[in-house]
Amino acid sequence: MKTLESVFAKDKKLLSIYFTCGYPKLNDTSKVISALEKSGVDFIEVGLPYSDPLADGPTIQDSSQKALENGINLDVVFEQLLAIKDTNKTPLVIMGYLNQLLKYGEDKFCKKVIECGIDTVILPDLPMVEFENHYQELFETYGITNVFLITPHTSEERIKKIDAYTKAFIYVVASASITGAKGEISNNQVAYFERIKAMNLQSKLIVGFGISDKQTFTTACDYADGAIIGSAFIKSLGENGLAHIDHFIKPIIS
Repeated sequence: MKTLESVFAKDKKLLSIYFTCGYPKLNDTSKVISALEKSGVDFIEVGLPYSDPLADGPTIQDSSQKALENGINLDVVFEQLLAIKDTNKTPLVIMGYLNQLLKYGEDKFCKKVIECGIDTVILPDLPMVEFENHYQELFETYGITNVFLITPHTSEERIKKIDAYTKAFIYVVASASITGAKGEISNNQVAYFERIKAMNLQSKLIVGFGISDKQTFTTACDYADGAIIGSAFIKSLGENGLAHIDHFIKPIIS
């Protein structure tokens, strides 16, 4: 599997796709990853289904609920990811919630992530103070990198602190709301992107939340190193199935 570092070394704007493990069907996880890899996606955000996803909009919430009804759980997720470890070449990033890690067991979770060939996680609800007091050391022990999120309301002081801690990329949340396609990027969002870009941070910047098509992807990439599409992909996956994945991706990266 390629590393995120090697992907970020490319001279191009990066496309990441978020999907929900176990959706539309329980055993579709590996099939979705394989199809995304073949379509030319740069890295993949692996969503861990959760019953109380605070940052997720209705589309991803619905996919999580269906995945849970399908019988997905963290043991199954890790089994599915481990099964494709030797064949998948596209970097994977785990996205879940702190309570999932706590319930599963901190060390057990970290060991499983590394066993699957993954070294980067996104926990949107992980407080900075908890990271500094405990999880920074824990993740470093296992060789795991944590991705922090910033929003239009994040202070400059906090952004600079996040930049100093960042080893993978900063997740630039495009709007102070839950995930979901929202149409065109607004002037306020552009002003926010410009403000972050002008800070000349050392970290790579990847925009997410509200990125849904070539237009919004291209606009976001004018101010960042790439962007993540989630809800729009999940919606397409639910409506059109796995066979349509390439048709969804190609117009965005062409």
